[in-house]
Amino acid sequence: MADQETLKKSPSQEKYGKVQSAIKILFLVLFVGWIFIWIMVPTNIERNKWLPQIRRETNSTYYGIEGASFLIYTSPFLLMAVLGCVYLHIAKKSNDSNMESCNVSKLDVAICKRPVLVKGPLGIVSGTELAFLLMFIALLIWSFAKLLHNGFVKITPQLAAKDGQTIWQEKLDSVALRIGLVGNICLAFLFFPVARGSSVLPFFGLTSEGSIKYHIWLGHIVMTLFTIHGLCYIIFWAVTNQISQMLKWDKVGISNLAGEIALIFGLIMWIATIPRIRRKFFELFFYTHYLYILFIVFFIFHVGITYACLMLPSFYLFLVDRYIRFLQSRHQVRLVSARVLPCEAIELNFSKDHGLTYNPTSVMFINIPSISKLQWHPFTVTSNSNLEPEKLSVVIKSGGTWTQNLYKILSNDSAIDRLSVSVEGPYGPASTDFLRHDTLVLISGGSGITPFISIIRELIFLKTTFKCKTPKVVLICSFRTYSSLSMTDLILPISSTPYDISNLELQIEAYITKDKEPQSNSHLHLQTKWFKTNPTDVPIYAILGPNSWLWHGAIISSSFIIFLIIIGIIGRYYIFPIDHNSYAIFSFPLRSFLHMLIICGSIAMVASAVVLLNKKYNAKEAKKIQNLEVSTPTVSPSSIIYNVDRELESLPCQSLIQATNVHYGVRPDLRQILFEVKGSSVNVLASGPKKMRQEDMEVSTFRNELTNLLPLI
Repeated sequence: MADQETLKKSPSQEKYGKVQSAIKILFLVLFVGWIFIWIMVPTNIERNKWLPQIRRETNSTYYGIEGASFLIYTSPFLLMAVLGCVYLHIAKKSNDSNMESCNVSKLDVAICKRPVLVKGPLGIVSGTELAFLLMFIALLIWSFAKLLHNGFVKITPQLAAKDGQTIWQEKLDSVALRIGLVGNICLAFLFFPVARGSSVLPFFGLTSEGSIKYHIWLGHIVMTLFTIHGLCYIIFWAVTNQISQMLKWDKVGISNLAGEIALIFGLIMWIATIPRIRRKFFELFFYTHYLYILFIVFFIFHVGITYACLMLPSFYLFLVDRYIRFLQSRHQVRLVSARVLPCEAIELNFSKDHGLTYNPTSVMFINIPSISKLQWHPFTVTSNSNLEPEKLSVVIKSGGTWTQNLYKILSNDSAIDRLSVSVEGPYGPASTDFLRHDTLVLISGGSGITPFISIIRELIFLKTTFKCKTPKVVLICSFRTYSSLSMTDLILPISSTPYDISNLELQIEAYITKDKEPQSNSHLHLQTKWFKTNPTDVPIYAILGPNSWLWHGAIISSSFIIFLIIIGIIGRYYIFPIDHNSYAIFSFPLRSFLHMLIICGSIAMVASAVVLLNKKYNAKEAKKIQNLEVSTPTVSPSSIIYNVDRELESLPCQSLIQATNVHYGVRPDLRQILFEVKGSSVNVLASGPKKMRQEDMEVSTFRNELTNLLPLI
């Protein structure tokens, strides 16, 4: 337990806490109101009373009826995103203050994070995730049932006879339309999980990497509904002799052809996500996903910009994030060295700006043009921004085609002067809560050990610098072959900063499942390659500067305001003189094109300006770092465990040797290990193959002593 002294909050922390609480309340009020709008969308009250009244109040020569859509559907969530940026900026300062004072509070049992499903098509799902999924499905069912009821009520024999159709044909038309409307609800949420620099996800304790599964769920639902929507209309047109409607692209109204083109692009992406195709032809899956651009463009042409405002918030935030990533990826970063491990793994060490900080378990996306100019792959950051202020490291295990090509390049005996690399990130959790537990149980399989390296290094930093009380760490790592044991070499950092892990309660249980005994020491030889400095290479830095979250919020708000100003001027002096808000004269596709062009232009203009404002600071830091002399590499001392020639003077080395037990020819008995762990507050984290994580979750859910469970995907 923490001392009473450490639990006291400083005045600055109390101030931060009050501001954060106020932002939370405002955010939750906006969020609940935004969800309430979605609940009311299919009702007659919203359609016949509220929306017409709001449109009358907001209808102007500048925006027409689109003003109501911007006000109801788009503005509230963008305001939430800006509030999220301010909240995260304050949280970062508060976390820094907490770290300096070791102020850690014990939280209550987090039952909501415990998994309730560990097997099946959904993967590992916690109670909270399952509850929100069921509520979302209930929203879809409610919306479809209400819309369908309202549509069927209007269908009468007289109406069917007037249209020259039968009752069932009219109902088929109504069903097809309503399925498409429900699909639009899913589309409105589709892009939230894939914004890597999202300010909304961290507000709910989520990361972009951990939220990818939500994007997958939504994608399957979206394409299922849109496919049914398209097939129903094709059947309807065929039985009513209106098959020519498939080629309809009217100047005013719905464009059927645009919708069919969007559906084709969506189906191509959907087919490429089939697990067997994705695993065997990853490049096909990767490249076809770029069709999302054409899918969205033709979707907007299909429904018009007014209705597309329903899905605009998520896509707008995704565009902001995507353009910022594009600006960062244009730079070639300085790759200082690479360590080639005998288990066909590689540690890449980059030069880093001192001002760039990140939390443990962060992820960075890497692109190497010499292998593929378009492919970006995520890798866990193993370095610690506090313990290693000038270096950022990632570990890459050879597996797929891309990683195998990289390993061949770096393991080749021929000298490589320089390797061009671009990066995006790092991205990670907004905060960590490792200190609030008595014991951490880290279970890894193969390269799954990499997230835990960053956690252990963070604890080393806190123990060495601030003398904080840190939890006991039990690392259970499973490897297939003896050579993979060299992955544990990376636990101790190569850092000029002195550190002492003798007081860190660390227990390492390493299991070698295939080999029955230690192999020759020659198999554990580490090869280090150093690269020459290129004047065009820059250290990895925060593209938006030290106050990146504030700048991110400024980009979102300023770009949207600029968009509203420009589109208002065009609406008043170009569109209004033509149709006078009748929406029966001015071309819908042209209106949609103008909106898309101005949205992209506003985001590009503001984001580029913010990056340029921070470029001067980043250039100065880059020059300082490039002028620093690179110290001679030292090899991790932990490999002495495996009888490789290492020096014995290091205290960290001796502590790590004493903490490590190696088991050959057996698999870890997770059930027995977890039930033997002592402590009043135990946190279990699992990282590795899906089967291993599922086994761990099944065991952990039956262990009552656990107070939190967080699977790392």
